[in-house]
Amino acid sequence: MRYLLTLIVLSPLAGFLVNGILATRLTGARLGPRFVSFVACLMPLLSFALTVQCFMQLLGSGTPLIEASYTWAQFGSQSFGIGFHFDRLSGVMALVVTGVGSLIHIYSVGYMKGDESYARYFAYLNLFLFFMLLLVLGRSMLVMFVGWEGVGLASYLLIGFWFEDPVKAAAGKKAFITNRIGDAGFLLGMFLIWGAVGTLDMDRVNAAFNGPTPPLVSASLVGILLFIGACGKSAQIPLHVWLPDAMAGPTPVSALIHAATMVTGGVYLVARMSGVYLHAPEASAVIAWVGVATAFFAATIAIVQNDIKKVLAYSTVSQLGLMFVALGVGAYAVAIFHVMTHAFFKACLFLGSGSVIHALHGEQDITRMGGLAKRIPVTFVTFAVATAAIAGIPPLAGFFSKDEILWFAFASSRGGSPLLWGLASAASLMTAFYMFRLLWLTFFGRSRMDAETEHHVHESPLSMTGILAILAVLSALGGFIPLPHFLEPMLPLPAVPHELHHLEGTLVMVAVFFGFLGLAVAWFFYGNDAQRAARLRPSFDALHRILWNKYYIDELYEAALGRPLNWISKRIFLQLGDRALIDGTLHGLSGLAKLSAGALSSVQTGSLHRYAFFVVIGVVAAVAWSVRHG
Repeated sequence: MRYLLTLIVLSPLAGFLVNGILATRLTGARLGPRFVSFVACLMPLLSFALTVQCFMQLLGSGTPLIEASYTWAQFGSQSFGIGFHFDRLSGVMALVVTGVGSLIHIYSVGYMKGDESYARYFAYLNLFLFFMLLLVLGRSMLVMFVGWEGVGLASYLLIGFWFEDPVKAAAGKKAFITNRIGDAGFLLGMFLIWGAVGTLDMDRVNAAFNGPTPPLVSASLVGILLFIGACGKSAQIPLHVWLPDAMAGPTPVSALIHAATMVTGGVYLVARMSGVYLHAPEASAVIAWVGVATAFFAATIAIVQNDIKKVLAYSTVSQLGLMFVALGVGAYAVAIFHVMTHAFFKACLFLGSGSVIHALHGEQDITRMGGLAKRIPVTFVTFAVATAAIAGIPPLAGFFSKDEILWFAFASSRGGSPLLWGLASAASLMTAFYMFRLLWLTFFGRSRMDAETEHHVHESPLSMTGILAILAVLSALGGFIPLPHFLEPMLPLPAVPHELHHLEGTLVMVAVFFGFLGLAVAWFFYGNDAQRAARLRPSFDALHRILWNKYYIDELYEAALGRPLNWISKRIFLQLGDRALIDGTLHGLSGLAKLSAGALSSVQTGSLHRYAFFVVIGVVAAVAWSVRHG
């Protein structure tokens, strides 16, 4: 069947058009929520089925699927085409995006039931998936960039979905603007590649950098510029500030953005351009150290957060940092392995938090929860499995992928070091601690809910708990998928010095110990109604305040950038530019016209004697000019 890849990409777009144009206008009349749900869930499932078919075809032939849809633009002998590329890497990403994305769509049917903008929500959700597939399957960086910008637009619409609330609307704008800063780096990197290589097809760019005569451009400069774009999309320091605020949208949106799709775009970009980064050791070192700094930094903040979704948001930032550690030391396949396992357990955690919020009628503060394990047992079991997975407890999925990252952070010949491993391990230890803290405060101990909330606690419907069960199974078993081995033909693992091989078993045991240590410490401080944690907090009040306020980064940006730019926009652009230049010019022209009209109107008096006088003056002047120049 021809144009399979095009159909994979366009199917969610069809759902967006149907629900966005037809159902939005007709819901409540001839079409209703069932029709909206059917269309919205069918299109991602169709994309998933077609992706599976393409994946089987790839396995059978062993050669990538390349599809050219049409020529976008022609400049002399050069052309920009809309084409798609399905190889081992993009195939795995497409499976994750369509598979987990479809599950989130189905979950949303129960979660968003009764919302006034039900059809608009699903239209935006389908649009998001369309742009994400465009990003993943695009052969050219230009096509990827369209998808890259598109997910930024769709995330803005979804994060600010309840735009009547100014806080939620501001969160959407913050995400949109922050990502545009990173995108400037992406564009500059593309310009350099086009000038040096003459193509933006990523497979050809990688081949050019790996060829006998590399392009006449600094691979590290290109790599740094592309990484700036990745920092925006994947929320790395210093462009991480938008991601925690993205919790303003509906919880399934948080799962879609934070688990399988948008935030992994930066990781995918670096892995896809591995041919460039293999020749850019300086850029790779920057990626590794920014990644580990982000992982450590975000983990410290997550320790003190009480909003169930914000704990998970900072956890996402931290896990993305670990993925960039793997990318920075050349373990590209391991980074994608963690992308996949993270999609499973983080989607389960976010959707599990949505189930908790649904049961508690909107409550998100974990200090006002407790004792929910027996009240919502399916949510509890699935959440516990995903928590153990992200903490690295064997044999769950997170153990395998995180252990691989830590091993190469220590031993990779492309920049691994004990210090890098130590910081990444510390971030992993904190992850286990704050995730089990979250589990204990939410599901164990005495109930801290008010009487009205506790009276109405109930388990979520099957459309939600069924999805949680599927994701919990994937969180448990996903680590047994030999993904690094599958990707190795196109993303070879970095070499490890022979003298370090004997340490691998020891480091595995250390990683497992850290996972259980985090569990034990969380139980010690929060297992007895958090009394020990409450007694300890006054001793660390200053540190707690710093972490609670996220190191005051937002305040720093506001003081250093927000207020000066606001002053410039008001004082210079508004007052000088708008009021003085634009308004002044318009008012001046209107005043001149008024003055001229007043002067000319005095001539039209209606007196024939005056008119005759002006005619005589005109005739005399004309005769005088003729005599002088004749």
